Amino acid sequence: MGQGVRPSPPRSRRPVDVLGRFVAKREVAASEERCDLCSIPVAPEHPHLVDVGQRRLVCACAPCALLFDRDGASAARFKRVPTRRRLVRDLRLGADFWERLQIPVRLAFFFENSEEGRMVAFYPGPAGATESLLPLDAWREVVDANPVLASLESDVEAMLLRDPRDGELECHLVPIDVCYALTGTVRRSWKGFEGGPDAWREIDRFFDELRAEGREVAGSDPS
Repeated sequence: MGQGVRPSPPRSRRPVDVLGRFVAKREVAASEERCDLCSIPVAPEHPHLVDVGQRRLVCACAPCALLFDRDGASAARFKRVPTRRRLVRDLRLGADFWERLQIPVRLAFFFENSEEGRMVAFYPGPAGATESLLPLDAWREVVDANPVLASLESDVEAMLLRDPRDGELECHLVPIDVCYALTGTVRRSWKGFEGGPDAWREIDRFFDELRAEGREVAGSDPS
């Protein structure tokens, strides 16, 4: 499989469009937010679903979200986004991992697209989320070295990596809406070519919260 940045997908499925819908919903007053399935009002913090075919996030009330819990819902149009957050302390990556992806910044998220039957990689930037082609053998090597990654649920969970050149690699296994929220943070705050101090302060704050909320797991843990 070739490498490099892929052309943007069709407009209706571009990650930036998914992000735009998600961010727009979060900016609506809590009293106006409604379940996208039954239209009843929802609380500021409410479940999300992924519309697998359209690659979009959907707001849901608790009763509607229960219809799409994991058990027996794998073939449904919608998948419920889980809430678990895990911090992998001892992730093992090959020395040339980032170079094989040709990602200009060492900040990216990875998830399985069940419609296409493959892992996909995106990195956030000032224009939104850009897809980078993930060689299949590269992902297999990472999972072989880190069995915990095999536990990620397709479409709704992602591996979020941050690898600062002057710091320690961070690996978080998070709900997919967390990745879109990070993309929104980057898009709103990024200035110029390198982002600027405000953007990196926001990114640091974002990862501080993830570290505080995540349950630590070992990369060798198969569960």
